[in-house]
Amino acid sequence: MACSLGLLRMEVAASQFGNSTLENSLNERVLLTGVVVSEPDQREKTKQFYVEVGEDKLLVSTDRLTDLSYGDQVMVNGVLKKPESFTTDLGRAFDYPGYLKARGVEYQISFAEVEVTGSGMGNRVMSILLITKVRFIESLEQVIPEPAVSLGKGLLLGVKSALGADIEDDFRRAGIIHIVVLSGYNVMLVVAFILFCFSYVMSLRWRLLSGIVAIAAFALLVGLSATVVRASIMASLLLLAQLIGRQYHVLRGLCFAGVMMLISNPYLLLYDVGFQFSFMATLGLVLFIPQFESIMVERGKALGWRAFMLATIATQIAVLPLLMYHIGEVSLIALLVNLLILPIVPIAMLLTFLTGMAGFVSVTLANVIGYVATLTLKYILVIADQFAALPFAVIGISSFPAWGVFVLYGAMILIWFLVKSKKLKETNVLSGWVNESEQKIAAQTRTEEVDDDREKGSVPVFFR
Repeated sequence: MACSLGLLRMEVAASQFGNSTLENSLNERVLLTGVVVSEPDQREKTKQFYVEVGEDKLLVSTDRLTDLSYGDQVMVNGVLKKPESFTTDLGRAFDYPGYLKARGVEYQISFAEVEVTGSGMGNRVMSILLITKVRFIESLEQVIPEPAVSLGKGLLLGVKSALGADIEDDFRRAGIIHIVVLSGYNVMLVVAFILFCFSYVMSLRWRLLSGIVAIAAFALLVGLSATVVRASIMASLLLLAQLIGRQYHVLRGLCFAGVMMLISNPYLLLYDVGFQFSFMATLGLVLFIPQFESIMVERGKALGWRAFMLATIATQIAVLPLLMYHIGEVSLIALLVNLLILPIVPIAMLLTFLTGMAGFVSVTLANVIGYVATLTLKYILVIADQFAALPFAVIGISSFPAWGVFVLYGAMILIWFLVKSKKLKETNVLSGWVNESEQKIAAQTRTEEVDDDREKGSVPVFFR
């Protein structure tokens, strides 16, 4: 039934494409008027943004110096085309049309001439959030120098394009590109901040409700990427569980988030690599970490710094098949680099966040906090640069078939199931032995009490 409903939902999603009147103008120069419905993405040479023209949504790229923002009404002049698949630098075929369809886009105009003809056409709440984001970034940029500030923006707001190609390549080779991809930690940082600020003026119920609202606002602020949406749903479920007094089951929360996202947009499953990596990395943490921790506890070793190592191993195992299939490059130094960097990342994020907030109040205070934040950010950059320069940092995989992904994940699930079954069996045996011992002790105690009472003549015959 689930597969049938999934196929039906996919058919409904596919029906929205191929019916546009723009099909008649394909590969021709067009002049279209629409509204910018996304925050423009600043690249090294171009600026990309989504434009809504009637019922169609287009991806437009123009000169990076073009001044426009969310909610602007624009006239776009350029050649209308459909996106085409291409081969990445690592030799992997990238289904670009499918990727854009997952974002509701069927057409694109590259190197367009754009003229702003109006403003304020977008959602008012979204506009306020994006203005706040711009002010926050400006607050950071006035006290934290480049390239540290770009890393700070990537850690907090997921602005990966601000890093530049060289730093992004270093992060990928070092196996730490995930730290500039928004995750559950970013969302929980927002929640913790809101709960702390309102802890003295609101009851717990209202603080939790405020946290859910803050999660939604943050997701809109940074863009509704698959990773952000997944983390936001799971964090909201956690707060909702506390609000109604229920226990929170992480695996169920992850599955619920995945199902809701695919019901909303089934193209995410096949065409959004971010969704695949985010879901599998979280699943690896949920399933593998308890097994690793139990092994450590059985050996009498405290977790401490090993927690970062276990988290890195769990996520690397969980995303390895996807890395080999989609990227074709596996970092051999990821474990060591993550051990050196992950303990610093939360501190760098917190200090960067405090620097931006302090900039709204006092530049002097922002400079003091920003100095320490800069040191932590530069530490991450130096470690990434030094280790990425090693000749054996990564290993390239020329090709990896799709069926290999399913085979590897099948093997992982089988191993996890066998380990889980073994531990469950040992637990049941131990529980049975404990219960049997308790029953024997209880029976012996009852016998002694009855014998004692019989000697006193206070126990009827039928109790024998």
